[in-house]
Amino acid sequence: MESLDLNTTDLTTINTMLQNAESGAFSVANPMGIHAIAAGLMNPVDVEIEGHTGYFCGGMNKNANIIVNGNAGQGLGQNIMSGSIRVKGNASAAAAATGHGGLVVIDGDASSRCGISMKGVDIVVGGSVGHMSAFMAQAGNLVICGDAGPDLGDSLYEARIFVGGNVSSLGSDCVEKSMTPEHLATLTDLLERAGMDADPSTFRRYGSARKLYHFNVDNAGNY
Repeated sequence: MESLDLNTTDLTTINTMLQNAESGAFSVANPMGIHAIAAGLMNPVDVEIEGHTGYFCGGMNKNANIIVNGNAGQGLGQNIMSGSIRVKGNASAAAAATGHGGLVVIDGDASSRCGISMKGVDIVVGGSVGHMSAFMAQAGNLVICGDAGPDLGDSLYEARIFVGGNVSSLGSDCVEKSMTPEHLATLTDLLERAGMDADPSTFRRYGSARKLYHFNVDNAGNY
């Protein structure tokens, strides 16, 4: 594993090295809450960040596998396309926003708007999430092992939400749905891939009621 140190090398240089690497394993020391660490990676490299990161860590990730041994700031893994990102601590607002693919795992809690406008990414949160998580989520899976804050799944499209704890309130057009064998298999697989010790049978599933797809005057107050 090649060691990189943000105390001695600037962020632009380190990110350029990671972006240009076609393979290999790297550790990044002294992140010190710096923004955009390991952003824009395109190749299957392994990156381990030794400490807390700032905004947009792992943003636009494609193929790389990133581990954060600490907490992550706002916009973790924003617009992730593939690969994986794991945070050993907590994540701030808008984790994996607009993500198209890949897997994002947060061992602790995620703040507000986790998974907003997700477009195919799989997100597994070991703890709880804040308000308006999965807002306008279009595709993919959001797994919450703990509790969900207010307005979960507001204006949801076809993303699936699985919650192991309590839900403060559901957003517009988000409803509880039955857990079919297909959904249970999907949830079980995601929990196993994320390394979460949780019982899939205790989770509930939420999805779109599909009443806001087309304008209807009777639903005008919900738009």
